[in-house]
Amino acid sequence: MLRDIYQAERKEQALKAYVLFIATFKDKYPKAVECLEKEAAELFTFYEFRAAHWIHIRPTKLIESTFATVWLRTAKTKGCGSREATLSMVFKLCQEAEKSWRSLEGRKWIPMVLAGKRFIDGELDKEVA
Repeated sequence: MLRDIYQAERKEQALKAYVLFIATFKDKYPKAVECLEKEAAELFTFYEFRAAHWIHIRPTKLIESTFATVWLRTAKTKGCGSREATLSMVFKLCQEAEKSWRSLEGRKWIPMVLAGKRFIDGELDKEVA
């Protein structure tokens, strides 16, 4: 049901899935539902960006994949020594990981986003354009 929320093609569909999820799981998982309700406004903001950018905005493991190399290395070294050594190692590992990151889909639309153009369900708002 969560996938139905964040993979919906339109905000309206996502909101319907959200309401269904809340109604279904409110009694069983009250703390999780409370967290979703508290952050409801932020959950759907990616619909205000170009649809080509959604692939970068809504991934589920963005942070985890970025730091997977760091976690692996720190586990293998069984401690990193000083604070400076740890920070240096993390910095260098992130620099190396950055080389394999792919560039943004729809990067030609970034100037429009920065200029404050409004997008509805991933499409440029015709009234404001």
